[in-house]
Amino acid sequence: MRIRTRRRAAAVIGGAVALAAPLVVAGGGTAHADSCNMTVGPYQRQVEQFLGRPVDGRQSAADCKAIKAFQATHGITPTAGYAGPLTWRTMNTMLEQRAAGNTPNRQGTCPTNLGRIACVDLTRQLSWVQDGGKLVYGPVPVRTGKDGTETRTGLKKIYYRNINHWSTIYDVAMPYAQFFDGGIAFHSVDKSMWNPPGSGGCVNMRSSDAKTYWNLLKNGDDVFVYGHKPGT
Repeated sequence: MRIRTRRRAAAVIGGAVALAAPLVVAGGGTAHADSCNMTVGPYQRQVEQFLGRPVDGRQSAADCKAIKAFQATHGITPTAGYAGPLTWRTMNTMLEQRAAGNTPNRQGTCPTNLGRIACVDLTRQLSWVQDGGKLVYGPVPVRTGKDGTETRTGLKKIYYRNINHWSTIYDVAMPYAQFFDGGIAFHSVDKSMWNPPGSGGCVNMRSSDAKTYWNLLKNGDDVFVYGHKPGT
């Protein structure tokens, strides 16, 4: 989300967690039983495997119900149970996030010679805080800029923080906002981190993660953004 900034606030504390793998229960969620698309999708087998369904490449009523539940949970539309590109892209991103484990910077792309730094990998939609080569917190899933309002890459610095920021452009709350590139900030949202297409440019986070980032980081700390978000 791109916004104008106003006030200043600060706090410092520490913490660390691992990425929680999303749990999907076949047949669960809030999807309705009607209006199910019984067409076999191009990613039928991959989606069946991800959801723990029998991998036969055929769309059953149970398959459709499970796919719809996943789509409803993450705001994927149309929520019709079709195993299409967007649904599989979302699942594949989850798989890549799980594969990162506790070594998200295995390739050394995020600088390790700058001390404490917040890293943002657009490709895997992951962020973490490291100090040199030591992982301090994360990795955690994030939701970055959509096509047309992409989160800009490069080395940045946090320059303004506001724990209760309000966007005058989008008329929404931006809790735990930490700005590092013009109007682009870390901040919490209520949406699923796997909700497409993405943000207005900001790095959206779950509330608990945004709060921990608020306590770990301060003005002047480095932020490094790299990669390319799927679908942008």
